[in-house]
Order: sequence, then structure tokens, then C-alpha cells
Amino acid sequence: MEQITLQGSSADERNSWLKQLLSNGVYEITFTKVNGETRVMPCTLDAVRLPPVTVKENKNIKERKTDTMSVWCVDKNEWRSFKVMNVTEIKPI
Repeated sequence: MEQITLQGSSADERNSWLKQLLSNGVYEITFTKVNGETRVMPCTLDAVRLPPVTVKENKNIKERKTDTMSVWCVDKNEWRSFKVMNVTEIKPI
């Protein structure tokens, strides 16, 4: 597997770059968790691989945070998140 060079020097730039990348396939993201552990997660934002969206009434709209990213974890089949500046490695699957 070929490693991809990380892009973006700020959380905003990295978030935007990762969102575009993950929208086009499944990638293995390696990042440092808040507790200091390293986690390797196969994930995507590819619309064809995401679960159906359910609309909930009266749900408070959360403010978009650019320092974290929510992604679909393909091995757990759940939404997971990580801090974009803690990503250390990206590989296509």
C-alpha cells in the first residue's frame, strides 16, 4: 500500500483535504488518540458506502468543528471521529 502525504497546516485545511480524500474511497487512517494510543482505522466518507440518513425532528444542529472529523468506520460499521491534526499516516485500501 502506498502512503499518502498529509496536506494542510491548519485544522481547517486538513479537515477540508481529508473530507475530499475520504469522499472518494476507503482509506486506512492512523492517528494518535486523545489518551496517547495509536489507532489504525479503515474509514470513508464515500456516499455509496455510508448508511442511510435518518432525519430526526427537533434535533439541535451542532456547530461544525474543523478540529475533529466524523467518518464511517468500515470495520466497526459505526460513525467514529478523530482530531484531524493527530493523523500521522494515510493509506488507500
